[in-house]
Amino acid sequence: MCGIFGYVNYLVEKDRKYILDTLVAGLGRLEYRGYDSAGVAVDGDKENEVFAFKEVGKVAKLKELIEAEKPDPDVTFVSHAGIAHTRWATHGQPSRVNCHPHRSDVTSRFSVVHNGIITNYKELKALLESKGDVFESETDTECIAKLTKYIYDQNPNVDFTTLAKTVIAELEGAFGLLMKSVHYPHEVIAARKGSPLVIGVKTSRKMKVDFVDVEFSDSGPLPAEQAAHNVALKNLTSGPQSSLAPPDKSLLHRSQSRAFLSDDGMPVPAEFFLSSDPSAIIEHTKKVLYLEDDDIAHIHEGQLNIHRAGKQQGTSAVRAIQTLELELQQIMKGKFDHFMQKEIFEQPESVVNTMRGRLDVANKRVTLGGLRQYISTIRRCRRIIFIACGTSYHSCMAVRGCFEELTEIPISVELASDFLDRQAPVFRDDTCVFVSQSGETADSLMALRYCLERGALTVGIVNVVGSSISLLTHCGVHINAGPEIGVASTKAYTSQYVALIMFALSLSEDRASKKQRREDIMEALGQVSDQFRQILLQDQAIKTLCAKFFKDQKSLLLLGRGNQFATALEGALKIKEISYLHCEAVMSGELKHGVLALVDENLPIIMILTRDGIFSKSLNAYQQVIARGGRPIVICNEDDEEFRNETCEKIEMPQTIDCLQGLLNVIPLQLMAYWMAVAENLNVDFPRNLAKSVTVE
Repeated sequence: MCGIFGYVNYLVEKDRKYILDTLVAGLGRLEYRGYDSAGVAVDGDKENEVFAFKEVGKVAKLKELIEAEKPDPDVTFVSHAGIAHTRWATHGQPSRVNCHPHRSDVTSRFSVVHNGIITNYKELKALLESKGDVFESETDTECIAKLTKYIYDQNPNVDFTTLAKTVIAELEGAFGLLMKSVHYPHEVIAARKGSPLVIGVKTSRKMKVDFVDVEFSDSGPLPAEQAAHNVALKNLTSGPQSSLAPPDKSLLHRSQSRAFLSDDGMPVPAEFFLSSDPSAIIEHTKKVLYLEDDDIAHIHEGQLNIHRAGKQQGTSAVRAIQTLELELQQIMKGKFDHFMQKEIFEQPESVVNTMRGRLDVANKRVTLGGLRQYISTIRRCRRIIFIACGTSYHSCMAVRGCFEELTEIPISVELASDFLDRQAPVFRDDTCVFVSQSGETADSLMALRYCLERGALTVGIVNVVGSSISLLTHCGVHINAGPEIGVASTKAYTSQYVALIMFALSLSEDRASKKQRREDIMEALGQVSDQFRQILLQDQAIKTLCAKFFKDQKSLLLLGRGNQFATALEGALKIKEISYLHCEAVMSGELKHGVLALVDENLPIIMILTRDGIFSKSLNAYQQVIARGGRPIVICNEDDEEFRNETCEKIEMPQTIDCLQGLLNVIPLQLMAYWMAVAENLNVDFPRNLAKSVTVE
């Protein structure tokens, strides 16, 4: 939810058109995150002037507004800082006034864009109003800008970093924010606490080192600089000093941006791209740095410095500058009409990427490097708790039976929000597994912190490298599904499923009694990609079926049992998400406990009836539906003799081992959801009221 983008150029001459185009294009790459308005702030034509453009609706409407306002596109800037934002309304309705960037006053001395929620904004607002500030918007973000101005007015000589630290110390809640100011031209502050931020770096020369040092405010100077330190201390004691006084510039610290130093001491031309997601940066640079929680980054004079209030145990003293393996074409639609369609058809490759280097089918071996240090500890744990939301929760449900069978450890699967509401008991000998595509899901993150406080071992299963869950958990697995832009998750679900199955295989490696079962599962995993391709050949047949049976329908039932109940849940969620058709997943065994009353010849029903150990029980539900005039569409195995003479509509699936059958069965349900939405001319990739990354409670 919400998207942040910023662009800073230093000694790299750019005109205003380029700067605005870069900011707007960056927001365009973040559209998938969900939003209802967008805005940008750039330098004006006069000194200390800021141009802000804000509009309700899509990024395309913001672009139209900028063109209508006609700012001089040819004005050039040798150095400049611009910030931009897509807003998901939490405090105040979508409107131009509530849209970001927010300003400190009518002259925009400080401008702020912000993701997340400031939980103590009412107290801050009351304080600032008592000091005479008048608020323009209903948002919590405006408090940040006005608080910054208030503190600056009390300490006009303060440096930008110290000012930012002071402001952020007063904020409670989760946030990622960018701040620019006319008092600190061409500079940007970026701060992260629970909301992702990544910084892309582009320099004209090769960087000296591939990391940036972290400055801790309680760390001392280097021994070689002790003399300068003593001089500074003497100066400090010579007169009264504000706690916000700027630090002595002679007091050099380890944290200077060694990466950006030049041999001759001259400034290095540089460009910086700040974003909520690396997918918005990849077209500009592949060199990125992920901020961690409580980091405050200061970009100024071609330098990037990272500050923290104090050093905590386990906190790294550097932030690595990494090279993105993401390619631009991976976040483009290519030959497909929608990102969701593209991602459905990418699944034969994405599951292979999940298994690459981990599953050795020939030697029947699974190697998960991210778990290696902790695997023996997990084997000894009292129970494993899977905690997730939405699609990720369904992937956990889908593999629960496999974990119970292979590991013989008690398993529970929890919705993160409900887990927190109940304050469920967690113990030191529990293993808590957090599954999330983005790695930033707010409920899952709060549940993770809850479990860490209680001493449990935590494991992260995420898609996004550098995400909060991947950083906070003790160990984990990246599913390597590649960027997923469509709000309705498809390839992340199948990759999570595969990664979790490999996790179960790895845990049961020491069980001789499970050897044959493990080998059968590994053999089946090796065939999944080809089976996906086989299923996707039915795309047009499924489109035709949707047009025939689901047009103008108001409700739909999906029935599954055992492992296939999770498949039914996931299919129902996909249909609800993008086609806006009410769809309910029901466990077949519960049919006669009330749901059977809904069944008649008019209600569309999809039944998952592929072969497994409880097939005969699932078949009972089918007979009950038929007996009451129902006309189910059956997902069954190819040439299943049970349905050979049946007149019902069939979607035939390749047969695989029982615990992986749900992996195949979900593909036709994804295609159904897609074609239902297309038939209604709906926005498949960005359904109403939903966001890709749910970063608020």
